[in-house]
Amino acid sequence: MRNRTPLAPGEPAFDVTVHIVLNDFGERLGRAYCETDEAAADETSIVENIIDGEYSCPMRVVAFNTAEGWSRDVTEEIAARLLNLNAQGRMLGASARDFVERVTGHAVTVAV
Repeated sequence: MRNRTPLAPGEPAFDVTVHIVLNDFGERLGRAYCETDEAAADETSIVENIIDGEYSCPMRVVAFNTAEGWSRDVTEEIAARLLNLNAQGRMLGASARDFVERVTGHAVTVAV
């Protein structure tokens, strides 16, 4: 049964899809899901943050919606979106390029 706790007036809706990134911080620190501001946990913000290098080594992206009762791995979809943006001329930072190439197996265009 889903949680149907009523929201107080002025509270944000919980029926939203949230995206979180698993980042690899290296051997010493390991992997962790990164803290993300509520306003920046949507797909578009996560894509922009990956492009901008906000994550040093993004490994996985998970989306969930607690109101609808689901969660799933969207890593391949995010990587495909990044690859598509790159094909349209958007340059990707080094960590974004590594992420796309690792997940999709396709080379990314780099600036000359």
